[in-house]
Amino acid sequence: MLKKLLTALVCAIVLIAAGTGLWAWQGLQTLKQPLALDEPVLFSLPNGTAFGQVARMLEQEGLIEQSLWLRVHGRLYPEQARIKAGEYEFTNGMTPLDMLTAMVAGDTKHWSVQFIEGWTFSDMRAALARTERLEQVTSDWTEAEIMKAVGAEGEHPEGRFFPDTYLFTSTESDLDLLRRAFDTMEAALEEEWAEREPDLPYSSPYEALIMASIVERETGAPHERDQVAGVFVRRLQKGMRLQTDPTVIYGMGDSYKGRIGKRDLRTHTPYNTYRIDGLPPTPIALPGREAIHAALHPDDGDALYFVARGDGTHKFSRTLAEHQKAVREFQLNRRKDYRSSPAAQSDSNSDNGGS
Repeated sequence: MLKKLLTALVCAIVLIAAGTGLWAWQGLQTLKQPLALDEPVLFSLPNGTAFGQVARMLEQEGLIEQSLWLRVHGRLYPEQARIKAGEYEFTNGMTPLDMLTAMVAGDTKHWSVQFIEGWTFSDMRAALARTERLEQVTSDWTEAEIMKAVGAEGEHPEGRFFPDTYLFTSTESDLDLLRRAFDTMEAALEEEWAEREPDLPYSSPYEALIMASIVERETGAPHERDQVAGVFVRRLQKGMRLQTDPTVIYGMGDSYKGRIGKRDLRTHTPYNTYRIDGLPPTPIALPGREAIHAALHPDDGDALYFVARGDGTHKFSRTLAEHQKAVREFQLNRRKDYRSSPAAQSDSNSDNGGS
């Protein structure tokens, strides 16, 4: 009789264990079922959140059926419970295990902000200020405070940040992006300077950066950059003034209203290259890699002048007489659809083509 009872007890235990195992197996299988989402869901995971709490948060958001099975999975596979803080995007068709994999890998949602070639530092700051999901640290800082924070205390900010599209997460700030853009420009300038052509009229990489910013503002036509740089390099070598309108515009600041008058060309500012010799004291915009390359690899032609044709390109001339003829042709009798730069760029580029 006792033997029969023991046998029955063992059988009951086995059945319970088997049933429990089957129940657990079925529960864990729910972690492999794909989500049905009408649109992506953003899931924010704060620093220091425990794994069990994350499982309950996912259940509350309706992203998993029961937090129990995710917690069990975390106990069975501890390495998959080491999740990272951040903001994650979960999309239709992902499984709970896919979501967990993303959180373990730290594959957070990224946003982007773009700094455009030819922008000023003020343009950059405005773009950062209106960028959503980006922590605003420097909004009330002075330019001097920003330059100190990026490791360039006492230096001018114009032209020192590389124009590009930068990805960021919700844990990053505007200062993080400024540091990245500054470091990227430093690296790009160093690389280009090391490969520069010989006998250029620059005493430092910074002077090359100033020239690159002028080239960037003078033309948006890629095939013209080295030609524009060539004109300016030859003028410097001959002791001629650059006489480029974008520097005048920069020196005018907020008083510039879209046109340059004769009075503006006569007014002395540190940036009026009709009045000063050599380069202006700082860059006037963000130069891209191509403009930096052109400044350090100018063409070896003989043109000393250029003027905007009105279609975004320029007419280059060797002599003043040729240039004056081109001015009469393209400036004094402007076409109805005249524009000083390609459509993709701002029309604040030079109307006179610089020289």
